Amino acid sequence: MIGIIDYGMGNLRSVAKGFEKMGISVEVTGDPATLDKFGGVVLPGVGAFADAMRNLQQLGMVDAIYRFIKEGKPFLGICLGLQLLFESSEEWGNTAGLGIFPGRVCKLPPVLKIPHMGWNTLSIRNKNCPLFAGIHDNAAFYFVHSYYVEPAAPELVAGTTEYGIEFTSVAAKDNVFGIQFHPEKSSALGLRILQNFGRLVETC
Repeated sequence: MIGIIDYGMGNLRSVAKGFEKMGISVEVTGDPATLDKFGGVVLPGVGAFADAMRNLQQLGMVDAIYRFIKEGKPFLGICLGLQLLFESSEEWGNTAGLGIFPGRVCKLPPVLKIPHMGWNTLSIRNKNCPLFAGIHDNAAFYFVHSYYVEPAAPELVAGTTEYGIEFTSVAAKDNVFGIQFHPEKSSALGLRILQNFGRLVETC
């Protein structure tokens, strides 16, 4: 079973329904004591970085996330959940993140309309990333964001997208994955991403 972290930010039901459509059992939880029972965990999110970190800390979820990842079980961050995996964000000043991945979160340059909203393509940089099984290069996914991640380590970059600049839209290392787009809003290929994560959980 996959646990979806409820920390008061994001449409958790849409993510849960996406997994359920693919026949994958999920449970939404805001209790850090329950994370250990799951085979995989998803950290979704929509909203402000600082608010998200405050909510996670108040729930006692930060240490639970560290413990879960240290166990080597698959962990997936979606949208804001990807950004929270990094060391810091410049949104509303400078806010410390979870620091799972080295790097920072930056505001998209105002070259094009902000937020970046709608369908855009994914360039696959790491073909061995298990999330990409059955996903072709330049497949389109649905984005809604004003900030992007800037990894400090090039090997973290599994996929990129162009929007005024080329930014990292998928980051991955070992058992930790993060995607900037919303798979639950990205039709069949988005559901395939969720299914791939579910299969990874089953094999671990």
